[in-house]
Formats: sequence, C-alpha cells, structure tokens
Amino acid sequence: MSSNMSASFNLGAPKETPRTLFLKAQFRTSPQLPPNDTNLDGKVAIVTGSTSGLGLEASHQLLSFGLSGLIMAVRSTEKGERVASQLRTQYPKANIEVWSLEMESYDSIQAFARRAELSSRLDIAILNAGTQIADFTIVSTTGHEKLVQVNYLSTMLLGILLLPVLKAKSPTCSPGRLTIVSSGSARGATMSKPEDESVLSSLDNSQHWDPFERYPISKLLGHLFMTNLACHVSADDVIINLADPGLCKGTDLQRGAPLLLAIFFFCFKAILGRTVPVGASTYIDASVVKGKESHGCNVANWVISP
Repeated sequence: MSSNMSASFNLGAPKETPRTLFLKAQFRTSPQLPPNDTNLDGKVAIVTGSTSGLGLEASHQLLSFGLSGLIMAVRSTEKGERVASQLRTQYPKANIEVWSLEMESYDSIQAFARRAELSSRLDIAILNAGTQIADFTIVSTTGHEKLVQVNYLSTMLLGILLLPVLKAKSPTCSPGRLTIVSSGSARGATMSKPEDESVLSSLDNSQHWDPFERYPISKLLGHLFMTNLACHVSADDVIINLADPGLCKGTDLQRGAPLLLAIFFFCFKAILGRTVPVGASTYIDASVVKGKESHGCNVANWVISP
C-alpha cells in the first residue's frame, strides 16, 4: 500500500500548528490563477452546490475557460434554473443543465449517478456541496447525524459512484477528474476515541455532539477517506484530490451554524477571508491545472500540502 500513497501523505504531518497554517494561508499566500491559455473546450463538468458562493463562482470560471457542458447539481431545481438562465445568457455556447441532487438521500445520489452514466461525456466532477448546522440532527432516511451524512458519507458515496463514469466518459488520453472540496479546519479536528462503540456510532450519538467540533471532524473523515481511496484508483483512469479554498468572505456556509458562531464567522470572514473568486480558483487549480502528481493529495493554497 505504501507505494501507492499520495504525495500529501508522504509529506507527513504538518510541522506547524493549525493556527499558524491558517494565518500563513490567509495573509502570506499569493493566489495562483490558472494559465491564460487554459482551454476546456469540448469538456463537461459537474459542480455540486452550484447556485451560490464558491460553487457558482467555480462554474463561472470553468465556463470562462470555454467549458462546453456544465451540469449544475442542486437541491432546488427551481433556484438552479434561475441561476442557469443567467449563465446561459453569459455563456451562450455552453450547454448548461440543472440536475436534482439531495445530499441527504442515498436514493437521490444513486439516481444522479445513474443519470450521469447516460451522458456522452464527463471530464470533471467538483463535489462542493456541504453544510453547517447549529443543532444535533439525524437524517431520518439514513439514521446518521446530518453533518457527517452530507459532508462525509454522501459526498464520498457520490464520488465513488462517479468514478467509473469519469473513467468511461473522458478521453483515454485525458483522465477524468474528481475534486472533493475540503477544509483546513480538518487539521485542527479533535475527537476522543469511543470506548464501547464505533466512530460512526459515536458521531450519531447526541451525547457526543459539539457544533464547534463537528464540521472539522466531518472534513477530517474526508481526508482519511481520500488517503485510502487513492490506493484503489489509478491516476491513469481518474485523478482524485481534495481542494481547500481557505476561509472566504461572501459565502453562506455559516447560515446553519449557531447564532453566535454565525455572527462571529461573518465578521471573521469579512476581516480575514479571501474573495470568492480567489477561493474558487483553488477548485480550478485542483481539477484542471494540477496533474497526476496531485492524485490522492490535499491541495491547499494552490500547492500539494500535508
């Protein structure tokens, strides 16, 4: 297994504290925008959570580089169509479709993947949809806590189901791309090892709920999953990686957070956050600019990171 480990894993643990890494990322990192000659003509991409914030901006940027087809995976198709109509006006040559995707439903995720199988082309999938909530909530259809369900279980399931589609529907000379949006908060995640239950069962137990800790934990699980997934997927078929956009102002991720936390994050992002275009450029960097060297890696601040 070790021979297939990603470059991120081989870098070992970060040598600096999460706080130091965060401050360096926000204040001492220069954006690395895609080359001007980036050309996505003929390519088709899926972007989840693409009606607002980073997902919408990433869609704009992909289309600005000549993307031929965009599949907007959205919870509300009505809102999706309103946004899509604006994009169609701005990018009339692109084929822009709106597909329903409910990340709390395994049935919806599987139906979405089956629909993708019928596509004639698929080159890129950027899994951006995520959530933050204030209260402990169990998703009734799955029995799992909502943050873990949406940010981890459902996202990784969708990624797995799209892998064979990306392999089959992209040109043999150009591997498909699967980029899963992560967060630097994963590096500061803390969780006590359960004594008498599994990790997942513990996270589904309201006694272990902490709204301040759960989001980082949900993202940490994605890091651990990627480390293992890279051992089972060839970069010749599909290049998979994580993209960390950093802290960005102008996003509404905190909308479901506890009130005081939401207010804090709104102010915190206004002062320290990157702009949405800069944050979204990390998606394009990971899914378009980076090559096989990024397979299985955490791409943060536009570079392969621990």
